Formats: sequence, C-alpha cells, structure tokens
Amino acid sequence: MRKLRILIREFIKKHKFIRKIVRFTLLHLRRFSYKITTAGCQTDSKTVVFACFQGLSYCDSPKAIYEHIKALEAFKDFRFIWAFKEPENYDFLKSERTSVIKVDSKAFYKALGRAKYWIFNYKIQDHLDPKKDQVFLQCWHGTPLKRLGCDLESFENAMNTLSEIRKRYNIETKKFSYFLSPSAFASEKFISAWNMKAAGKESVILEEGYPRNDLLKNYTEEDVLRVRRALGIEGGKKVILYAPTYRDNQHSTASGGYTYKTEVDFDRLKDVFSKEYVILFRPHWLVAREFDFEKYSGFVYDVSGFDDISELYIVSDLLITDYSSVFFDFANLKRPMIFYMYDLEAYRDDIRGFYLDISELPGAIVTKEDELIEEIKKSVNFEYDEKYRVFNETYNYLDDGQASARVAKKVFDL
Repeated sequence: MRKLRILIREFIKKHKFIRKIVRFTLLHLRRFSYKITTAGCQTDSKTVVFACFQGLSYCDSPKAIYEHIKALEAFKDFRFIWAFKEPENYDFLKSERTSVIKVDSKAFYKALGRAKYWIFNYKIQDHLDPKKDQVFLQCWHGTPLKRLGCDLESFENAMNTLSEIRKRYNIETKKFSYFLSPSAFASEKFISAWNMKAAGKESVILEEGYPRNDLLKNYTEEDVLRVRRALGIEGGKKVILYAPTYRDNQHSTASGGYTYKTEVDFDRLKDVFSKEYVILFRPHWLVAREFDFEKYSGFVYDVSGFDDISELYIVSDLLITDYSSVFFDFANLKRPMIFYMYDLEAYRDDIRGFYLDISELPGAIVTKEDELIEEIKKSVNFEYDEKYRVFNETYNYLDDGQASARVAKKVFDL
C-alpha cells in the first residue's frame, strides 16, 4: 500500500492538470466536512486555540502569547486549547484551563468552531474559514529574507506552480483579523506577499515586535543551564547552532515532504573543532527528518525535534545559517553569525530571490567549506560593530521583551 501511495503522489506531482483536479476535490470535501462538524457551534468569547507549524511543536509567538496571558488575572476564566500532530507528547500542558487535542481531528474542527480566537504561526489550510465573530491572529514565523507568496516572480517549487502559490496566499489573506509584524520592513513585505492591499486588508498588520523574542531579552543564566542540561551538552564547550533552510526544488515523494542535502563536511568540522565546540543541527521545520548523526555522537546534536528554537539561541555562541530568517531573531543576542551560502547564485536567481541586499547581513558570507572553517576560527574575536548595530536598529527595534504584552492588549482588548 505504501508503494502504491508513493506512485500516486509522484503521478499527481508530475501532472499539473490532475493535481489541480485532486486538490479542488479534496478542498471541497474538507470544506464540507468542516462545515458539517462545526454546524451549530456557538462562538465562545473566552476560548483560544493555538497551534504552531501545523501542530508540530510548542514554540514561537503563540507559545509566548499563551504563557503571558494565562498568568494574567483578566484571563482566569478563559479556556486554552493547543493542537498538535502528536498530542500525547504534550500532556505537560494539560491543566484545568488548558487542553490538548490532535490537529486536523474532529475535536480540532469543533474547537475552531467554538473558539473566539485562533492564534497560529503558519499558513492554515484553505478549507478552514473563521466566522465573522472570530479573531484569527496570524503570527507568522519570521522576518522574511527570501521572497514569499505573491512576491515570487519566476520560479515553481517541487509541488506548486507560481499561480497555485499566489492563489493560496490570496485565499488566506481574506481570513486575517491581525497579522503580526516585527518591523516596518516586515510589514511592507507581508502586505505585498499576501496581496493585502488588493484585498483591503492592510489594516490587519499588527506591528508590535515578535512575542517569541521576549525570551531573548528576558532569559536568565538558569534558563541557559536548563537548556544545556536538557540537550546534554558537556560543561564548558562552546555551541554552534547550524540552522539552514530547505530548498523549494528538493522534495521527496517517499516522505511526502521537503528534503535537504547538507553540504557541510561534518567529518572535517569534527577533526578541527570537536575539542572546543559542539554543533546543534536544526533544519527548517518543513524538511523531512532524514539525518543520522550517530557517528558524530557528542559533537553534532540533531535538534530538529527540539520544540523551541529560541531556547537554542540562548545557549549558542555562534549561528551558522544560509537563507533562513533565524538570523533576524538571533541578532538580538549580539553574537557572531556566519552565512554559509554555497548555492548563492542558484538560490538568489532561480529558487527564491531576496527582499534585501545581502551586503546588509551582520556576518560573513561564505560559499566554500575552507572559508567556513576560517570564519568559525575568527568568531572568537567577534566584536559588535556599527554594521551589526544598524541592522538591529532597522529590523529588531521592537524586540524589547514586552511584545507579548502589547500584542495581547491589542488582540484581546482587555
């Protein structure tokens, strides 16, 4: 049966017309199922549903908002619902006021039908439509470096044509009550990428900073020790966080998700740096987890399953990334970063393209392994310079440790 499913997926992926018919049919079947399941559900003004990355984890701005409001007296009568793909892993969240359900289940649909507030950080499925008296806060999950949605100009990824991508973004734009933004730069790009002006939705932008980055301003040394213990990092060793993004043109039919072929020579890095460093490897959340680093035990840690990347930031002495937006958040810590862009020309010209001139990036851009190794060595002499300062003043000026409070005040009006 699995082989048959793979063959069917591959056939649909290669034939755009068939894919269009299948998606059209599934959309209307799912929309009908959602409407039937939620028929008669009355909106409860004191119920909030949260989900991150399609139910993959407990993290990001939804987590920060939840942890802020649940401690406030004004929310003592509220009910909170978290949706996960594997809810059994999140029993620690359960309490008298907080329940945990399975994403895309009947219970999830009913929760969405009842909840006054939807708080997510990803593009929700096309068949999920909030009612007029419901509030959908789209937190998104990063300041964009690479182009998104309606701003894509000349590429097709492994699963969608350019027109299909734009159509899905336009569908979601109509659903927004609020769209969270960390800066004027990000607001401009979000308005463009989701075609908000054409939909009359520019006013939904909530430019208050990212709640998830409150931790980067408020963390304590005990937080650092707690995370290091949870990861099993040996005392005294410095930490490199390696967090590359996925490639839109790399997709596995067998896994049903995006893949990523790392171009880093971990054997060589181990030979050079293992006495002083450990590496936390964190691929993008969309990437199928197909890595086996058992041979690098004690040096490379696969942290793809670690829920909250913000906690990885605070224990990391150096960030290595490529085109992922993680560097915008990490910059709040004023620590060194390296951009390993081994496929820079292809990514810039053929796959995505960028919103900003990469010369603004607050770290060295390297395209070869030898350059990467040299920059890691240089990072021990890092200084927070004028270029880095200007970068933070341009993109992170609202990350002051109080974004959760500001966002909650605007969304819940309490």
